[in-house]
Amino acid sequence: MAVAGRRSAALTGSVCGRIGAWLRERGSGLMALALLVGVGAGLGAIAFRWLITSATELFTGRPEYTTAPGAAHEWLPGLGVWFLVLAPAVAGLLYGPLVYWLAPEAKGHGVPEVMYAVSERGGRIKPQVSFVKAVASALCIGGGGSVGREGPIVQIGSALGSTVGHNIRLPERRMRVLVACGAAGGIAATFNAPMAGPFFAMELILRDFAVESFGAVVLSSVTASVIGRAVMGNEAFLTLPDFHLRNPTEFLLFALLGILVGAAGVLFGKVLYRIEDVCDHLWRGPEWLRPGVGGLLLGLVLLVLPQMYGVGYPVLNHAIGGDYAVWFLLVLLLGKMLATSLTIGIGGSGGVFAPALFIGGMGGTAFGMIANELLPGVAGSPGAYGLIGMGAAFAGSARAPITAVIILFELTGQYSIILPLMLAVVVATLVSRTLSRDTIYTTKLSRRGIDLDARYRRGRLPDRTVADVMEPLPPALEPHTTLPEAAQRLAHCGDSALPVVDSEGGYRGCVTAAAVAEALGDGTTNTGHVGDLLEKPPEVTASTSLVDALDALVSLDVTAAPVLDERDGRPVGWISHRTLLSCMGTTAGKH
Repeated sequence: MAVAGRRSAALTGSVCGRIGAWLRERGSGLMALALLVGVGAGLGAIAFRWLITSATELFTGRPEYTTAPGAAHEWLPGLGVWFLVLAPAVAGLLYGPLVYWLAPEAKGHGVPEVMYAVSERGGRIKPQVSFVKAVASALCIGGGGSVGREGPIVQIGSALGSTVGHNIRLPERRMRVLVACGAAGGIAATFNAPMAGPFFAMELILRDFAVESFGAVVLSSVTASVIGRAVMGNEAFLTLPDFHLRNPTEFLLFALLGILVGAAGVLFGKVLYRIEDVCDHLWRGPEWLRPGVGGLLLGLVLLVLPQMYGVGYPVLNHAIGGDYAVWFLLVLLLGKMLATSLTIGIGGSGGVFAPALFIGGMGGTAFGMIANELLPGVAGSPGAYGLIGMGAAFAGSARAPITAVIILFELTGQYSIILPLMLAVVVATLVSRTLSRDTIYTTKLSRRGIDLDARYRRGRLPDRTVADVMEPLPPALEPHTTLPEAAQRLAHCGDSALPVVDSEGGYRGCVTAAAVAEALGDGTTNTGHVGDLLEKPPEVTASTSLVDALDALVSLDVTAAPVLDERDGRPVGWISHRTLLSCMGTTAGKH
């Protein structure tokens, strides 16, 4: 019996080992994991929506308060509208300690934390983040926090993907893909938008469109969306008007709308972090108490503008439907910036995706109303401009133009929207790049000293300068060196380029092996000189960072380049791909 038991255990272990190896190494294994994460993300989105509805009903007596903004609590009519002051404070007293003690990453809008985990931590996210983020965000939104549910579900789904990957012991490359699968599934199920989920994950989380990654993310998104539709129905979260282009001249109006609403999206990000700074400066108590005390201030804002309670999609529907005057639309736009920023500033938990859409919808509809007054024969319905404004505002704040176009197209299902939407989104993105270096997501990381763009380019390159790693300058060529001689020197140097200096030691440029080979290959320039083939890579000095040095090598497509003296421009050293790879290997070893 004992022998049979050992054999059975060995057989079971062997089978489990083969399954684990298949999941870790094979493309089909990754697809199976993506399917599993998609199921989890879809169920997570359903549970999260239920938590938000339940919390909202608990704090207001209604499953969605903004269907009747300004009404008294259904169960506590004696309080009148003053319950709006208490609801955010009570909610903050509940979720503040939960976030502080169990998962500080659950504070804020969620997406930057996922971006950081994918870029810097190999996709590792604590397992408890899913639970804490779901409960904290549901309490925050249900208690009046003027934030969205999309950021939290991205973090919830991503934490699920990370937990699955960790238990399977996936390599970092696949772990990152699985985290993106969770984010895509969450977005797809929440918005009922299976196309938008993958593009959000690829454009913002992975920042990569590799074929294998894209296939896994799409599978997860579709799976989550099917599960979400089976339980929550097939209706879009917004009821949007039909879009009709009345006049080709309208494209000028859509471009102007992209400028204005794109700038509003950038302003939203500036206001968000400025108010967060003010809250950080003023608060002197324990962090776990901050949401509760700050909730009183948020409650006063809700008392004046109850339309800011929670996510606010019913208000957005009314605005696009033309139920509000221009002045009130602008009040709602500014009110959303203030209420969302205050919710995040006091330590609330929720997303900024929905507020960006809200701001764009208000600004776009107001623009459309004004355009109709000034150009009645040219401008279309104000709601159509509100629709375009939603995409432009998100593009301006998050700088994710592909996601902005896809999600608005998917919500409307109207092909006629594509051209004006693309125009407004592209213009808004250009305006955003002009006005701000960072996006509403990357600003949070930049303030911690994390530059995702630089780190994405350098991989594991350490934060050092060329002076720390440069090599001695190889024997340089002179401009009159013949091409056959240059070819011989290049063949023996081990690099694909050599520096060229004049008789006085002045730097003239570089000559590459490719240029020499091409010149010699046509049989007509054997008597030519390297001075005729000079190329100049971007300048690299001893104080240049290794990231920028790598860019310089890539731009000239060479394996090495000279290091120039900052005072007189003479070559004083040599930097090569070989050296940079050595630095990466050293850093990887330390990790």
